[in-house]
Amino acid sequence: MECRTIGAAGLAVGAVGLGCMPMSWGYSASQRIGDRSVRTVHAALDAGVRLLDTADMYGPFTNELLVGRALKGRREEAFVSTKCGLLVGDQHIVANGRPGYVRRACDASLRRLQTDVIDLYQLHRADPEVPVEETWGAMAELVTVGKVRSLGLCAVGARAPRRSGEGPFEGTIRQLERIQQVFPVSAVEAELSVWSREALTELLPWCVARGVGLLAAMPLGSGYLTGTLKPGQGFEPEDLRARHPRFTAEVMAANQPVVAGLRRVAERRGATVAQVALAWVLRQGPHVVPVPGAKREQWAVENAGAAGVVLDDRDLAEIDALPAARESWD
Repeated sequence: MECRTIGAAGLAVGAVGLGCMPMSWGYSASQRIGDRSVRTVHAALDAGVRLLDTADMYGPFTNELLVGRALKGRREEAFVSTKCGLLVGDQHIVANGRPGYVRRACDASLRRLQTDVIDLYQLHRADPEVPVEETWGAMAELVTVGKVRSLGLCAVGARAPRRSGEGPFEGTIRQLERIQQVFPVSAVEAELSVWSREALTELLPWCVARGVGLLAAMPLGSGYLTGTLKPGQGFEPEDLRARHPRFTAEVMAANQPVVAGLRRVAERRGATVAQVALAWVLRQGPHVVPVPGAKREQWAVENAGAAGVVLDDRDLAEIDALPAARESWD
């Protein structure tokens, strides 16, 4: 897989990144072990991973602290992406896109990450009470003063509410068209995986036409596409999958043919199921960077190895023919 760079900060594409969120937020609390997480980041860097993706809301704040600790003495090896714009409260999350808040949030992220510059600063969500141009303008000022190298936007999810007759990412594209008039977009982050392909229809073509990178979030289907999760296994109460419509016992069982198909390709290629799922994402184009989460060293190393898995036309056709994933509301 060819690896090249795009965007003002030199975002490496054609390789696999590391999503740091599961190390301190969103998934099983019993698996959050600080020292092991630091070793996982180090193992990823040793395996050639460069993109580390985090956000101030993860924890909140603790994930950035973890990344900062892990990068002591190794900052030059990493392309650091973090996000602003969402505040975590008691049982709720709210958007804040006010320019003053954006500036303060950036300074706080720099302190936690123990760095003097953020490679990619992403707007997690637009604030409905603040014109997105104002928020983006404040972020652009951070580039001008040297605190940030490039800017990105997290896409509104394909299953988010939208206007009648709209495609899944038309709302995101409208936002992108508006902010692109203020300052160039270097990357867009959106869910993309074997069982969530909506970004391929509209969003990826928009990115390719403008030389914008697409960070593929949840490329392993929140762990399901690794083939290691069993229907009915249960999740800890604070684990996001405990309330996700694709992780009920019934729906997990119904989606087993997706994993079985990936496993057939993996056996043929001498790879793991996760590596095949990531290799499929990489084959969607040279602008795509899968960003799988990982909590353990062996998973980070395994994921990085997906860049060396070559899928041929037969493999791709077999994966493309897999049944669509079911939701619990189907």
